[in-house]
Amino acid sequence: MQIKGETSVNKLILLFVFDKMECSLSERIILDMCTSSNDWINYMDCVVLLQKLLTDGFICETPGGDDPLYTITPEGRETLANFYINIPRSTREEISRFVKNFGAKYRNKQECKADYFQNKDGSYTVFLRILAPVQPMLELKFVVPDKKTANCIYKQWEDKASDLYSAVYETLVD
Repeated sequence: MQIKGETSVNKLILLFVFDKMECSLSERIILDMCTSSNDWINYMDCVVLLQKLLTDGFICETPGGDDPLYTITPEGRETLANFYINIPRSTREEISRFVKNFGAKYRNKQECKADYFQNKDGSYTVFLRILAPVQPMLELKFVVPDKKTANCIYKQWEDKASDLYSAVYETLVD
């Protein structure tokens, strides 16, 4: 439900998304959530409003991996608390439902990174990471015999990362 021409309401919608997600978010994730997966804000407005919120001090950049991550500031939370009612109830409910159903998927997409490349001998190296705000939580490199295996690991990483992290942690700590 896009609210056209409502710049201040759209800023509040962005702050509401940051608040509901309860974590730092990349621009890519915010744009996907607010414009591609939903029609809360149009793409160009969202890009401009993110920069405006950053400039105005309602969100700030946090240390991250490859992409800068943004989080809501105390000033942003206070503004949201004061003007929360200006976001249409239906939009608030839609955002809340979306975050409840898909929030973990978006956090994984942002925190779990994978890449692979071919080695000189024809094998492939798969590089897997779980990122945290300050430093990576886990980094793994696998050398696999072929591109098919590398691609299979690459595609499954987002879904399997937390299970693998738990298994490695439990194995090493116990």
